[in-house]
Amino acid sequence: MVKLIASDVDGTLIQDSTPDLYPEMTAAIKELAKKGILFCAASGRQYQSLQNVFRDVADEIAYIAENGAQIRYQNKNISVTPMKREDVVDIMTMLRPYYGECETIVSTPNGSLVESENKEFLDLITYGYHNTFRRVKDVLAEEDEIIKIAVYRKGSIRQLGESLLIPAWRERVKVCMAGDEWVDFMDLSVDKGNALKILENYLGIRPEQVMAFGDNNNDIGMMLAAGKSYAVDTAVPEVKQAAGNVCLGWREKGVYRSIKAQIL
Repeated sequence: MVKLIASDVDGTLIQDSTPDLYPEMTAAIKELAKKGILFCAASGRQYQSLQNVFRDVADEIAYIAENGAQIRYQNKNISVTPMKREDVVDIMTMLRPYYGECETIVSTPNGSLVESENKEFLDLITYGYHNTFRRVKDVLAEEDEIIKIAVYRKGSIRQLGESLLIPAWRERVKVCMAGDEWVDFMDLSVDKGNALKILENYLGIRPEQVMAFGDNNNDIGMMLAAGKSYAVDTAVPEVKQAAGNVCLGWREKGVYRSIKAQIL
């Protein structure tokens, strides 16, 4: 019997960078809760952004935020994994020459830090993602504990990410595509799959009691950690290969339809 359902958000459950969950999925999460099945939002987004998306069921679900760097349940942190300071310094030093072409947002457990003055990007993280953030002149001058660095390029960052950023850093940190427009950097131990295992252990749930949904490279570990996993039909090939099954994408409300058909 399934006891935990973990789903990626952007590109899997809803369209990238949108702030709202559709009513059918909200109702399904409530129905799952009545059956003793916990829903978990598993995303590269910050916790505060996820809370906004799932605002109507915010206290009824678990959160794997920042790709697993922060795990929360019942209004408390289950796990927080900071990045090494030297990695933060070196990554920011590498990314700053790309300002103008790319934008960077740096995550802490309590929100994000942003150096950008680009109004379009600030509007995206304010009104699209509903991030909690504060603007600073120099991220490295702040004393906050940093759990993720994300670099954004409008349209697509995939070529830059896969040809340069990921090869340059994959030996030192966990670095991955988190959608076509984002590359994420975390501590080497951070992965949605590892986070799902931590949550399974915390809840006393076995992997075969877990169902997971995803679409992009940062979901591969989660596909492998769940007893039953689904890649949406728009997923990248690597995720489809890691998942045991394929379902419809966010446009057709595939996650909801799969849960409705198999569990509800």
